[in-house]
Amino acid sequence: MIDLKNICAEIEKAAHEAGEFIRKESERFDISMTETKGLNNFVSYVDKGSEKMLVEKLGRLIPEAGFLTEEGTIEKTGIKYCWVIDPLDGTTNFLHGLPPYAISIGLMEYDEVVAGVVYDVRGNETFTAWKGGGAWLNNNPIHVSKAPSVADSLIATGFPYTEFERLEKFMGTLTYFCKHSHGIRRFGSAAIDLAYVACGRVEVFYEYGLHPWDIAAGVILVREAGGRFSDFSGNEKNLSGDDVIASNSLIYNEVLEVIINQMDIK
Repeated sequence: MIDLKNICAEIEKAAHEAGEFIRKESERFDISMTETKGLNNFVSYVDKGSEKMLVEKLGRLIPEAGFLTEEGTIEKTGIKYCWVIDPLDGTTNFLHGLPPYAISIGLMEYDEVVAGVVYDVRGNETFTAWKGGGAWLNNNPIHVSKAPSVADSLIATGFPYTEFERLEKFMGTLTYFCKHSHGIRRFGSAAIDLAYVACGRVEVFYEYGLHPWDIAAGVILVREAGGRFSDFSGNEKNLSGDDVIASNSLIYNEVLEVIINQMDIK
């Protein structure tokens, strides 16, 4: 049985090394160096370089573990453990020199995330959580907000950039939350959004069209910080990222009801 606390310390080291690489490259990066993977889906040598560094470090940490990575620099299946990595979450922000952007690393044991680190590269903040160990920001314990209602809450979201079929209904959720909350923020990094829910900076994050590497670390951060995480139907075991809700436990049901109603989820 692995020591998750020690594993997290090593994940942090790997994230910080890759983060230093990203910071140095940001000083000379030009948007002309960008490649396009699909509609509004960008990648650069920085994403790929960060991922290779992380795969190398983490591969030595648990040799039998598999990998699920955004840029697909390695194909390896693990039976018990799997690393789920986004080497640069918020690539579009990075391309434009706009914070925040982050490294997100989750460790799955079978179908459960048991450890996670989100490293805010520009903000130099390290969010860490492991199963049963609580959630931490730069080695200080964190907890979700205690706001009792949506009316007392700040909402974070992300706007779809490829899957527009649900956009009209999604706009209904924005209208509702604009009218009934402290406001809406869009940071451009799902990993950061989830970390901010975990530390109480925002009460809610919801979005659709994400992927497992966007959310893996954030899931355990939110849950270990006392929050709730599910898809738009309320399924708390769905970690696909197709659609996600994260919030403090006090307002989760209220948020879920709004999204089910506005998105017309059966």
